[in-house]
Amino acid sequence: MDYKKVYEDWLSNPYFDEDTKAELKGIAGDEKEIEDRFYMELEFGTAGLRGVIGAGMNRMNIYTVRKATQGLANYIKKVGGQDRGVAIAYDSRRMSPEFADEAALCLGANGIKAYVFESLRPTPELSYAVRKLNCIAGINVTASHNPAEYNGYKVYWEDGAQITPPHDTGIMDEVKAVTDFNTVLTMDKKEAMDKNLYTVIGEDIDRPYMEEIKKLVIHQDAIDKVKEDLKIVYTPLHGTGNIPVRTILKELGFQHVFVVKEQELPDGNFPTVDYPNPEAPAAYKLALELAEKENADLILATDPDADRLGVYVKDQKTGEYHMLTGNMSGCLIGDYIIGETKAVKGSLPEDGAFIRSIVSTNMADAIAKYYGVELIEVLTGFKFIGQKILEFENTGKGTYLFGMEESYGCLPGIYARDKDAVAATMFLCEAAAFYKTQGKTLWDAMLDMYERYGYYQDHVESITLKGIEGLEKIKNVLETLRKEPPKTIGEYQVLKVRDYQKDTITDTASGDVKPTGLPKSNVLYYELNDDAWVCVRPSGTEPKVKFYIGVKGSSMEDTQKKSKVLGKSVLDMVQKLI
Repeated sequence: MDYKKVYEDWLSNPYFDEDTKAELKGIAGDEKEIEDRFYMELEFGTAGLRGVIGAGMNRMNIYTVRKATQGLANYIKKVGGQDRGVAIAYDSRRMSPEFADEAALCLGANGIKAYVFESLRPTPELSYAVRKLNCIAGINVTASHNPAEYNGYKVYWEDGAQITPPHDTGIMDEVKAVTDFNTVLTMDKKEAMDKNLYTVIGEDIDRPYMEEIKKLVIHQDAIDKVKEDLKIVYTPLHGTGNIPVRTILKELGFQHVFVVKEQELPDGNFPTVDYPNPEAPAAYKLALELAEKENADLILATDPDADRLGVYVKDQKTGEYHMLTGNMSGCLIGDYIIGETKAVKGSLPEDGAFIRSIVSTNMADAIAKYYGVELIEVLTGFKFIGQKILEFENTGKGTYLFGMEESYGCLPGIYARDKDAVAATMFLCEAAAFYKTQGKTLWDAMLDMYERYGYYQDHVESITLKGIEGLEKIKNVLETLRKEPPKTIGEYQVLKVRDYQKDTITDTASGDVKPTGLPKSNVLYYELNDDAWVCVRPSGTEPKVKFYIGVKGSSMEDTQKKSKVLGKSVLDMVQKLI
């Protein structure tokens, strides 16, 4: 592709507006910038679109959003779903309302009704809305926890989960087939509303969504006992979580919820953080200050689209606040839900299942074993957990108990099919209340779990490689590791190599090969001795190659040491390949 020619076409084509052209004229002479914006189309992948906001073919803008939506519309018509409509939500990022409208008006021009939220809403509510309204699909305009310069566009299917086979490839093919921006349809907003092709939704979805979450409460009695004593600090990190999180905690009775004022209101520039990510300790500076002031029991942070939850819990013995990883908080919630469901009901379903992604902690396996339920592994991406729930529904075999992934996301029920930080917040606060009635903190509960299941520690390393050269390097790293699997990583022996691209699990000692049983994916997984593991995969949303690392030790100090050493060994191994 001649990026210069495409750049010139955008400047001369009357289809593109004057503001777009002015932005492109502003980079005239900057060859590197022109190349980056036009060397490729912003790829519509299995997670939809995600990219830097700006003019150009490799950017998030009204034209790339329209083009993606035209492809989606073509697919919907192909499968005969055009009469069921599409639900659309958006977060607090720059251009999110505009992109939502562009998507809606493109759908309308194709004769497909759009149900658009009146203002920003969390991702899990969009998932719920798709199911509630019996839509054929959903669109969520969000770049999740990416930096402020990014936005994104996620597509959901009728079950409320992000698109999975065969719909993902079907939609991707239709998007790729739209080669001329001039063929993309749109229409006037007033006309769309007059023709009942654009409908505004809000409270009619908000209320039933909240009620579905509240139905899941196990120990309202515990909340009632300590609601005056438990202190919670919460920050929405300038995103969508503020109203739904505060609403649900208030309705359950929690009296002391302190919101970080500087981060309360939606702001797509995210002025108080470099990176609106609840995984990043730096995002908690203001929350920790408020927690110290109010002597809070726990700190909660939701990412901009409120599907991920970050947590700090207080150790009352030392006064220190401990940050929980996504694995720790997921296991804490999962253990509480499964354990207390069993305690209250007396038993668990015989076909009960705890589902986790392949890069999540092995502690989940230990929890499942302890309660006698099935542990099911799925590929990275919460949509595969959603897919498993759908399989349970369709076959009548399997009862969903809990699902989690390491990236700070979980789902406590089946009312939605994506991770839900609103529900996770509710359950973590409920668990905090429950343990408080026993004279324990959440940190005490976490330590109890380590004693019961073993000291597991998991973390992620990554290497960012931007641009054309970066993509090539990421590709080469995976190819080299695939062709020449390591026999050792640091002090650990590689016992088995899982290659999800080839659908193989190879025993390194015997050479025996068996299938993974999961869909093909560009992921390599190394099972190591002593219950350790390493997984390598390119990020689906950023120019990164990620290395997921898990260890088990005899104490917290032991696991921390092992985790640090193994992480360094992995990076040293990869640096030699770049």
